[in-house]
Amino acid sequence: MTTRIALCGAGLIGREHITLIEGHPGTTLAAICDPSPESVALAQKLGVPHFTDFAPMLDAVKPDGAIVATPNQTHAPVALACIDRGIACLVEKPIAESITSAKKIVAASEKSGVPVLVGHHRRHSPDIRAAKRAIEAGELGPLVAVNGMTLFDKPDEYFKAEWRTKAGAGVILINLIHDIDALRHLVGEIESIRAFTSSAIRGFEVADTASLAIRFENGVLGTFVISDAAVSPWAWEYTSGQALYHPRQPGPCLFLAGRKAALSVSDMYLWRHAEANQHWQHPLIRDYRPGDGSLTYVNQLEHFIAVIRREAQPLISARDGMATLAATLAVEKAAAEDRAVTLSEMLADA
Repeated sequence: MTTRIALCGAGLIGREHITLIEGHPGTTLAAICDPSPESVALAQKLGVPHFTDFAPMLDAVKPDGAIVATPNQTHAPVALACIDRGIACLVEKPIAESITSAKKIVAASEKSGVPVLVGHHRRHSPDIRAAKRAIEAGELGPLVAVNGMTLFDKPDEYFKAEWRTKAGAGVILINLIHDIDALRHLVGEIESIRAFTSSAIRGFEVADTASLAIRFENGVLGTFVISDAAVSPWAWEYTSGQALYHPRQPGPCLFLAGRKAALSVSDMYLWRHAEANQHWQHPLIRDYRPGDGSLTYVNQLEHFIAVIRREAQPLISARDGMATLAATLAVEKAAAEDRAVTLSEMLADA
């Protein structure tokens, strides 16, 4: 059985979804919806229908599923149109441009039972999967602390697109949101965040650097630092070898420490004592916990196929995606107001 998937938004990530759909034996591209002239030529090249409006496309094509890769502010109307027609959708991150819009998607999906999968692709990555298995198997014992970083150097040309220099963009909403989602997935729900942000390097309206202190509901404490203006090999985009546009730089970017052992991701080394009664004055043994060699974006597509067919529940549901958005927006609020901001406060304010 071939699953027919329509694409809303044929920009950079949308074209990557097309490549994945076209290359998968179980899927076919049903249509493209995008207002750009380039998307017309792309649809003609691929031999699929082209639309400039998502509602007529959904009604005419009646796809099995749809991928929403449009600008953030249009995620909610497109997702709601899919839900209203009983069509499962994969919504690229963030789930919406605001928590208010995200709540509409959550309410519609949960009331109708039509699934929404949010495109936080790292949860499908073999290194994150392996880390999750180790944690759930109790290899680390109760988690105590987590530390991570995303540090890379975006070129000046990247910021010629003016929207990337304005509120609603920046390293927090474009990049940190992925790290926040991975932390929630591995460690647990976030209770509160304190943060500092800086735009000292580029002087843009949005931050280029941020540091976070995080309290999780289970008592774990964490820190994280991110910048798109610093040279380093310490970012998931490098260490995982799974990113679409970046070279692989083997090594760690995230460190998880528990009562029994510690694990570094993405190099996947687990450090532990040889005996249960040993402590900081005894040497550690290093074990390896590799991933399964799979490809993140292929894994995400295959999971989406199962969601479309109602064979699996979304790994990142609309409600889950809303929580990640709330925690990410809390970073900017915490920095602006110089205080700890809770996730419950963010969700209640919408």
